[in-house]
Amino acid sequence: MKNKLTFMAIFICHSLFILGQKTSSISFTNIKVNAPFKMSAITIPNFSKCKKMPITDFGAVLGDKEKTTQAIAKAIEKANALGGGVVIIPAGEWLTGKIHLKSNVNLHLNKGAVLLFSENPNDYLPAVHSTWEGMECYNYSPLIYAYECKNVAITGEGEVKAQMDIWKQWFARPKPHMESIKRLYNLASQYIPVKDRQMVNDTAHLRPQFIQFNRSENIVLEGITITNSPFWTIHPYLCKNVVIRKVKVYAHGHNNDGVDPEMSQNVLIEDCTFDQGDDAIAIKSGRNPEGWRLKTPSKNIVIRNCLVKNGHQLVAIGSELSGGIENVFINNCEVVDGAKLSHLLFIKTNERMGGFVKNIHVSHVKAGKIDLGILGIETDVLYQWRNLVPTIERRLTPIQEVYLDNVTASNVKFISRILGQKELPIKDIFLKNVKASTVLEKEHIHENALNVNLK
Repeated sequence: MKNKLTFMAIFICHSLFILGQKTSSISFTNIKVNAPFKMSAITIPNFSKCKKMPITDFGAVLGDKEKTTQAIAKAIEKANALGGGVVIIPAGEWLTGKIHLKSNVNLHLNKGAVLLFSENPNDYLPAVHSTWEGMECYNYSPLIYAYECKNVAITGEGEVKAQMDIWKQWFARPKPHMESIKRLYNLASQYIPVKDRQMVNDTAHLRPQFIQFNRSENIVLEGITITNSPFWTIHPYLCKNVVIRKVKVYAHGHNNDGVDPEMSQNVLIEDCTFDQGDDAIAIKSGRNPEGWRLKTPSKNIVIRNCLVKNGHQLVAIGSELSGGIENVFINNCEVVDGAKLSHLLFIKTNERMGGFVKNIHVSHVKAGKIDLGILGIETDVLYQWRNLVPTIERRLTPIQEVYLDNVTASNVKFISRILGQKELPIKDIFLKNVKASTVLEKEHIHENALNVNLK
């Protein structure tokens, strides 16, 4: 009898346990991407069968920042607790503070919906584990932030918009700000734990990213419009399986790159429109010791069918690339005539970076006038760091296997400018059917470059 009672107790407990389990209705899609290198299928979540939860059901009120911020957080918490859910932002302009996503959550903006983010820096505290120009630190929360999440999405036909009243005052880099980033540089160089790199103070003014996916995987960003940004606009950091598609970005402030995949792998960026104050897409992998410490190259990144209206470059590689960058494919993209552009592809590094760059492909890209040239590769790009801090550890960057084919522009100063170092020349560069209607200075400017093939 005792055994029977024990068995029944175990059976009841097990049944209650099963009934209490979260049952997620998320399914998964594997996207196979054609590229000139081996690339695994990208796994992304599908929320079409998940419960939809309008933020108005959780107390959101138009024009009320506190109630709307709290409602979004409650809806995200509920979707996560269910094991999968869609948080709906209805039509209307919703003033909000920071949004922290959780696993198994799709933030969906209906047509006509606008998430208008507060310009008050205090709304992005407490500080979170983030980065500044390739160095990890605790800083203001990104406006939308996902940390160590799986299966997250931001979708819809709506808009996310940053109010810039305060952030634009922080675009300037006065001496106190420069001293703060110098302090962060030295903390990183000394391998001080990230938790001790607290950068929220009265002098640093390190602006947060708009959207940062940090150490996350299975990510979708689709359909939305992004307007303005305090700093980098979309920042997948240490992420895997990322799809960014049909997104429109307009951000013309300081450091306003469109997408910055950093130490991220298996990334697809397609059918997007970029109108930027900085690079449209900038691929990165950490600055100096950060890349060496984390040892995670950015790799298997495909950029296709994108349109650039303005941007310093269509694609920049670096200058933060200490973890290495490889296997990048830029295909069938266009830069509109009249865009403000320096290069189509610009690979930039310096004697402090180390890392590596290899197996970069650009195919079927066209542009109008370019201020400089189609391809630029430079190994002495230091910007403000040149005089701010000395070289602590010298590590050169091997750059090789860069392929361009069927790339055209109307008016350039040069087709390619490759400036390597004598002790480590750039090598294996292949240009096939790469041309411009007018070359104002010299077609090819090459220093310390080996095996450059021009067809």
